[in-house]
Amino acid sequence: MELHENILKYRKEKGYSQEQLGGFVNVTRQTISNWELKETAPNPEQLKQLSKVFGVSVDELLGNDIQHILEEKVSNTEKLAGMIIKILKVMGILFALFIILTIVLILVVFVRKADVETYDSVIQNVEMQCSLSDEEYLINVGNDGYFNCSNCSIELQKQLYDEVIDFADMEKSEENIKQYFEKQKGNCK
Repeated sequence: MELHENILKYRKEKGYSQEQLGGFVNVTRQTISNWELKETAPNPEQLKQLSKVFGVSVDELLGNDIQHILEEKVSNTEKLAGMIIKILKVMGILFALFIILTIVLILVVFVRKADVETYDSVIQNVEMQCSLSDEEYLINVGNDGYFNCSNCSIELQKQLYDEVIDFADMEKSEENIKQYFEKQKGNCK
């Protein structure tokens, strides 16, 4: 609403006549009438007096919808705060996931490293060079089931594999291979 409409509205709400209102703000009844008819307007000092008489702010008297503006600003502020909170929550979740994934990755790397070290320390190999009847044989045996005998006949490989080698005990296998070749009138280094 405009100023002239508000003067009329507030005057009637308070139950004042134009003459009574004029007395409160030190103007004539005709001046109040002119204000209400929008022929003239009160000066700033008169606006202050009118706002006191009516018990409203000058902004309300002038029809400035300051309440609406304040509500809109508060609403916008609340919306912005809500968006910031959501962004912070998402960032917090992403940060937590990053930390968790980093920890998992570190654990996986250390477990794999430990597995490799354990695997390396458990695997044992025996490599021997044996000779029999002027034939040279290179024998490789591992406790992981690996067996290789270069230049060995299939029959010799089968005998060594089935009867001589103990894959669970590499020291025993090494001793058994030496004894086998010694019984056959050979030797091993």
